[in-house]
Amino acid sequence: MKLDSFPWTKLENFEPFCILHTTRQPQCIQTVVVSAIKTTTIQSQQRHRHSKKMAASISLNTNPMIPIFVAFLLVFASSVSPALSLPALVSDSGSRLLANQTFRPSKEVLRLRRANAYLKKINKPAVKTIQSPDGDVIHCVLSHLQPAFDHPELKGKKPLDPPERPRSNETRETVAESYQLWTDSGESCPEGTVPIRRTTVKDVLRASSVNRFGRKLRRHVRRDSTGSGHEHAVVFVNGDQYFGAKASINVWSPKVSPDLYGDGYPRFFTYWTTDAYQATGCYNLLCSGFVQTNNKIAIGAAISPRSSYNGRQFDIGLTVWKDPKHGNWWLEYGSGLLVGYWPAFLFSHLRSHASMVQFGGEIVNSRSAGYHTSTQMGSGHFADEGFGKASYFRNLQVVDWDNNLLPLANLHLLADHPSCYNIRQGRNNVWGTYFYYGGPGRNVRCP
Repeated sequence: MKLDSFPWTKLENFEPFCILHTTRQPQCIQTVVVSAIKTTTIQSQQRHRHSKKMAASISLNTNPMIPIFVAFLLVFASSVSPALSLPALVSDSGSRLLANQTFRPSKEVLRLRRANAYLKKINKPAVKTIQSPDGDVIHCVLSHLQPAFDHPELKGKKPLDPPERPRSNETRETVAESYQLWTDSGESCPEGTVPIRRTTVKDVLRASSVNRFGRKLRRHVRRDSTGSGHEHAVVFVNGDQYFGAKASINVWSPKVSPDLYGDGYPRFFTYWTTDAYQATGCYNLLCSGFVQTNNKIAIGAAISPRSSYNGRQFDIGLTVWKDPKHGNWWLEYGSGLLVGYWPAFLFSHLRSHASMVQFGGEIVNSRSAGYHTSTQMGSGHFADEGFGKASYFRNLQVVDWDNNLLPLANLHLLADHPSCYNIRQGRNNVWGTYFYYGGPGRNVRCP
């Protein structure tokens, strides 16, 4: 079964229709005509194709959800087409995939050609290449040549300077500068460049089609966060105007489908959409949208270390907030590492503010095998098991109209399938507002 699972935090702005996590990729958004921003950590399993989706991250939603952390369908008609000779196709690694020869054109050949054409567009020239221990290749690309600047609104421009960060009365936590495997060798990208994970032919061909690569399946998003096989264990606040959200998210490696990356590593990723996944948006930097400004964080790269059951626990801080001056929504990783921003022109309702913020986990349960998915959420253990066993979010905060970070009040809990995934909230002087969440999915009480 293929599914995505991930933790997330979501900011929503409900209007006419409408409508972000940490633990394996996919993130979360939802409501009706959405546009959203998603930032999450944990393995990106792109497709909700079966039902593995779990995420912990920070997500912003508005009625059409905004960019946050998001196929072209080609009908090939050639039942009896004449034989013809096609030029050799070369993979992204430079190896010859198909020698010149005469044959009848096939969908596989055309798909391979489209994959190579896409790779030529998305893999920008690198001034330095770094080999990651997990097998990823990281390209150091000049900032102004990253995919975002292919967008008509950004052509010829350069990344913006950092905005004023949200103010807080709390002492900033000291955290490591990076939690990503590709930096373990001591290599780094030069100033003026951004690290981008190289996309390969294998990555693209794992998708249902070249046009669907890097995108989530189209789905109807509802205000009540239910339906379409999506199951949640979340906390949320609404009834006010929100200009950002922040949380520290526990990092685990839940078992989910490895569609997007082909492995089981938890990864830091983003996703955005402006029309409820219909035609816009993508993961990470796989299309024009998110502008990266940091040379130390590779979006989509594996996170390390990870938490272990009854062992050491690791978490990362994520903040998404609106720059009061220019209206762009910025993403901060850890303590002070500004990753980049979603330009204001991508937003509709979020041009102003969000009307709801959600934190938690989401999975997709398509019941493709006739029973509930065994996709794990969080650590794969129920919230009741507590620290060291269950996954958590801590120090939950929101950003107000004056760019101040505030603790959450009037928090609501939602676990729409508690026998499969549940949630427990708490508060103390060290963790502030926090919650444990997650579960194994299919079990004797969740058939």
